[in-house]
This record gives sequence, C-alpha cells and structure tokens, in this order.
Amino acid sequence: MSRSFLPLTGRAIWVAPLVATLLAGCAKPNKELSPASFSDLNPAAKPAFQTITNQAEVLAVRLPDALFTLGPGDRIDIETIGKPNSQTSTFVAPDGKIYYNLLPGLDVWGLTLEQTRDLLQRELGKYITSPEVAITLREVASRHVWLLGRFNRPGIYPMSGPMSLLEAIATAGGTARSTSQVTTEELADLRHSFIMRNGRHLPVDFYRLLHDGDASQNIYLEPDDFVYLPSTVSQEVYVLGAVKTPRAVPYQEPMTLSSAIAGSEGPVFYELLTASTGGRVTDAWLSHVAIVRGSLSKPEVAIVDYRAIMKSGAPDVRLEPGDIIYVPNSPYGTLKSYVNMVINTFVTTLAANEGLRAGGAKAIAVGVSVPVGGGGNNGGGSSSGGH
Repeated sequence: MSRSFLPLTGRAIWVAPLVATLLAGCAKPNKELSPASFSDLNPAAKPAFQTITNQAEVLAVRLPDALFTLGPGDRIDIETIGKPNSQTSTFVAPDGKIYYNLLPGLDVWGLTLEQTRDLLQRELGKYITSPEVAITLREVASRHVWLLGRFNRPGIYPMSGPMSLLEAIATAGGTARSTSQVTTEELADLRHSFIMRNGRHLPVDFYRLLHDGDASQNIYLEPDDFVYLPSTVSQEVYVLGAVKTPRAVPYQEPMTLSSAIAGSEGPVFYELLTASTGGRVTDAWLSHVAIVRGSLSKPEVAIVDYRAIMKSGAPDVRLEPGDIIYVPNSPYGTLKSYVNMVINTFVTTLAANEGLRAGGAKAIAVGVSVPVGGGGNNGGGSSSGGH
C-alpha cells in the first residue's frame, strides 16, 4: 500500500478526472521506453547543473564551540560545600527556573553549569558568608537528537555533549542488517539517508561515511538534528509537488514516469473563471518535471517534458526504485536551486511523517505544498499543513 501525504495549496482546487490521467499513463502501450537521460543541460535556462557543495567536509573536523546550556527538564545536583546533607536534586522547571533551599526561582535557561553555579553562589551570598556550590548535571531532557529509520534501536536520544554522527549511529545500535542466515545485507538505504537541521537538508553522504570510511562526512550533530535511514526493502518511487496526492508509490517493474504520476492521481488542476481558457487550466508546469536519482548528497537530475509524453506521444521514461519525481507549478531560475528545493521537499516530508510516528501521534500524515514560484530563485523547501 502506498503512503500518502496530505497535499496543500493556497487556494481551492479541482482535480482532473483520474481516468484521464490513467489513460495518459497507459497511452501507446507498445511505444519504446527510454531511460532517463541525466545530463547537465537545463532545457529551460542556460545555467549548467552544478553539483551541490558538500559543506560537511568543513564541519566534520571542528568540535562545537558552545558549552552545554541548561533547559527545561534537565536535572542537576546542587551541593553547598562544607555543609553536610546539603546535596539536593532539582529539575529546571518549564519556565526555565530552578528552586534551591529558600531562594526564589532562579532563571537558568540558557546558562552553562559554571554560570549557574556563579548565580547560585551570588544569591546564597545574600544570606550566608562566602558560599561555595558544586553543580553536577545528572539528566538531560532539553536536548535531543532524532535517530529514526533502519537503526537497530531507533529513537529520540538525549544529547548531553558533543556528538558526532558515528557516535550517534553507535548510540542507536548501528544500522540494521538482515538476520537471514544466508546474507547480512544492509537494510538501510545509505544513498537516500539524510540529516535535517532547522528544516534544511545537510548534504552528508552516508554511503561514503559507512561504506568507504570517509571521515570527512562524520559531522558533529546539533540539538534537534533529525537523522533518518530509509529502508532498502521498500521499493518505492516518490511523487511530490503539484499532484493531487503526493505519495510514495510502490515500484513495479517496469515503471514509467506516466504510471508513477498516475499513481499519485495526476497533476493538480484548478478552475480559472475566464471564457478564453475554457474554465480549466493545469496548476503544474508539466514540461519541466524533475526526476532526481542517486545519492542525496550528489544527485543526478533529468528534466522531462511530461506534457509531450501525454500529448505528443514522446517516449515515456523508465524509472528506478528510489527515484524522486517532482512536478513543479511554475518555472525555476537555476537547475541547482530546483534540485535543492526538490531534495528539501523530500527530506522535510519524510522527516515530518516519521517524526509523527515516532511521537505516537494519531494524525493524518503531513503533506507537501508547492513553494510559491517553484523555488527557482531561492531553492526554498516546502511547508506542511492542510487546507
């Protein structure tokens, strides 16, 4: 069964009959299927395709400079040195304050342990002479990393200090492998694995890190980083953008671009109240459908004229498992920004849905809206919600 994502638009939409899309996907069944041509040429604009710069190589060798700071939920032990039985344990309250002895609530949200100690000594000094305080961090609840997908122990893990990607993978028990007696096949799709930080995709190459031992990809994580390893078992293609039902479509050999888009119930249409257009126009830029293939950190892209396949009998394009199909709703400025936008839409959608599952939310899946302007000028990501 395919996994659907709730599509979004900023206006009411009417959808073309599914029959028309299915006919388009099945038209000319005997015509030749051509493999996607992954070239550097952009048919809509002059700029050539550029490989996404991998900033991970710069970040990997540098430890985070910032010290740990307290936040709500963290537990610390406080002891007044020289006073027996003065040790006590306290949590940082939801308002960011701690309560110790007879002191009023002290705001420690965002303070380091050393700054918190100095604050306590200063406040205690109003009542006792030259107090000395020792603070120990006992439990972290304000900082986490999300390690989901094909880990042996997927989950949401506390982050009490600097944590590299390899350390995080080890914390989650490593990547999952087949338990079959005849194979130890890797169950994680390393080429489509990703890290999302602050809503943006980080171009880390998991295959180079775990298969080739490339330490330049071993970046240091930050709080709330989302690390996801998709499954190699589920053979799917992902259809996103200006289609009625953005979703992961089960891959069936042979699968073509037309059948994948038909599997998402076809391009989006809306009513335009003018006599000249006949009342219906497409809300999709069908002549510039993108197929993104391969590693997310160094993807290949083909721009396909889907309208020509439907209307002019142009050869359909054969797909491969893991392909990402994106139907834009407007032209793009550069191919690089277009590819960045497609990848960010893909990782944001997967992260939102997997995050809901990890949190136990009983809600409809988060979907994808098509960015205004197709993301051509800034390579922006998607937003999620409902209409």
